[in-house]
Amino acid sequence: MPPPAERVFSKTRDHAPPGFFAAEAAGLAWLGEARAAGGVAVADVLEVRPGRIDLVRVAEVDASPGSAEDLGRRLARTHRAGAPHHGSPPAGWSGDGWIATLRLPHAAAAGGGWGAFYAAYRVEPFARAAGLGDEPSLRRLCDRLAAEDEDLVGPAEQPARLHGDLWAGNVLWSPDGAVLVDPAAHGGHRETDLAMLALFGLAHLDRVLAAYDETDPLPAGWRDRVPLHQVHPLLVHAALFGGGYGSQAVSAAGRYA
Repeated sequence: MPPPAERVFSKTRDHAPPGFFAAEAAGLAWLGEARAAGGVAVADVLEVRPGRIDLVRVAEVDASPGSAEDLGRRLARTHRAGAPHHGSPPAGWSGDGWIATLRLPHAAAAGGGWGAFYAAYRVEPFARAAGLGDEPSLRRLCDRLAAEDEDLVGPAEQPARLHGDLWAGNVLWSPDGAVLVDPAAHGGHRETDLAMLALFGLAHLDRVLAAYDETDPLPAGWRDRVPLHQVHPLLVHAALFGGGYGSQAVSAAGRYA
């Protein structure tokens, strides 16, 4: 029996490209697979149609320190569920995905490292979309990333199962804990999701990070790499909204270039 109408949340987009909401549903299902191993809850999908997705509405409450710590532990387990390679799409989906309304490449870089992937499929295309393709600091950053400079990217890790757009607005706090929505799910570096949580602020973020680190310790220097992982979402915002996001992306890149 379907839930009553007041428990359904419908998202629509006029002239949505083919597969726009199907990719979101695939990402939610892929992330949701990790729930059996203690991963984070995700919004349940009821139906997907062209230009529309129906989800079970999440009853929201205020975040608490305990729910934040629970999110940190569960997010570590979701990441640990893994992915075939950096840039891989969620299971059940082929081709590119989307972040907001921008196409998100799903592809593996030559050599398979995170640095080359991040340069080729996250920094370079979104810098061009934001009109910053010739910005020297971004170009220098991409050169270091492509070389897999360990002083820049940190020690190699297995690809994590990422939400991919994990800003605070995509974390809903329910009576049973955090529920994730609106993913741009793909295989990538687990520090990317954590850096996104910090970019626009999340309630009790310090509790989230401490509980995450206790569950699956982060590599040395991860705090110094937070701005590195924020370059891409800043470029996404620069491409979508302009304003000062482009200069923030350039400033973040300049720390490493």
